[in-house]
Amino acid sequence: MIYRFRVILDNDTDEDIFRDLEIRETDTLEDLHNIITQSFGFDGTEMASFYISDDEWNQGEEISLFDMSESGNELRLMNETALDDTVHEAQTKLIYVYDFLNMWTFFVELAEIAEENESVDYPNLMFVQGQVPENAPEKLFEAESDDDFDDDFDINDYDNLDFNENWN
Repeated sequence: MIYRFRVILDNDTDEDIFRDLEIRETDTLEDLHNIITQSFGFDGTEMASFYISDDEWNQGEEISLFDMSESGNELRLMNETALDDTVHEAQTKLIYVYDFLNMWTFFVELAEIAEENESVDYPNLMFVQGQVPENAPEKLFEAESDDDFDDDFDINDYDNLDFNENWN
């Protein structure tokens, strides 16, 4: 069987930037990683991870390109994880993060499961929409929101920090 995915770049512009891909269900998440990076024009040399996601795109279990965990911690790796072990009719969404310094973030959704076509080489890039910007879209994390910190705290106001400067 063939999995057809839509991979959407999470960006702050009005332009939709996505790729429609086909890949065998028995291929690995590393194979999916490779076609995603190629179809969006990345060289594929940066660190990356998939995250299992629910219907609201909440980030779940990580499946990493490389094992960067400390010994004793179990971490699933892309090259050891088949697509059909991770994605299926009941679990259709993944979050893909490429290049942890720039945080290119993509929403990956299984759109269809189809019969394999003998005349097609897989993985296959089916459709391209939009151009990838030069820089990753800025992410505003909850802690950076101005609404969360309206306490008028001034980090440079040493007189009101409520501690003794000469403590040692």
